[in-house]
Amino acid sequence: MKLFYTVNSPYARKVRIVALEKRIQIGLLEVVLADPDCPVKQYNPLGKVPVLVLPDGESLYDSRVIVEYLDNRTPLAHLIPQDPTAKIKVRRWEALADGVCDAAVSVMLEQRKPEAQQSSAHIEKQFDKVTRGLNVLNLDLAKKKWCVNEKFSLADIALGCALGYLDLRFAHLNWQESYPNLAKHYSVLVKRASFKQTMPVA
Repeated sequence: MKLFYTVNSPYARKVRIVALEKRIQIGLLEVVLADPDCPVKQYNPLGKVPVLVLPDGESLYDSRVIVEYLDNRTPLAHLIPQDPTAKIKVRRWEALADGVCDAAVSVMLEQRKPEAQQSSAHIEKQFDKVTRGLNVLNLDLAKKKWCVNEKFSLADIALGCALGYLDLRFAHLNWQESYPNLAKHYSVLVKRASFKQTMPVA
């Protein structure tokens, strides 16, 4: 199997962490999406990463599909619970964490435009999503060691990837001061080998 990824994609990082936690060997192929010769479109018509290419040539996307595929590859340390109720809780955490990422990425892309073409209303709207998402995540973590059922899971991975992306792109937000439960949780996550090995590059 091979994974097309960009080093700072929070979604690709989520897949890489799952693979490391599950001890699944994957070939990593770093790409530059803006490169005219970028091969990603051959495997994902949307031209996005991550894309996992299986040995038979079939490709899987997006990150939520890929992590479920990897989690079912081996019975080792299931990151998505088998129990339906717990599974829905984990998926809900993942959806909100990914949603915070979506909004943050949207802001970053808008701010890369020439200043005269940027929409302050769009940036404000997306930052509002980030803030509301972080508020809920912070409240839901109160007095918890892990996000769901006191067990490390995909929920924690997705959350850690979202917070890592905010650290990378929006350090000025100082989210750790406003969201102490998230800050405490993140301080534990970054000590895991899987998080250390996939740290975004400034």
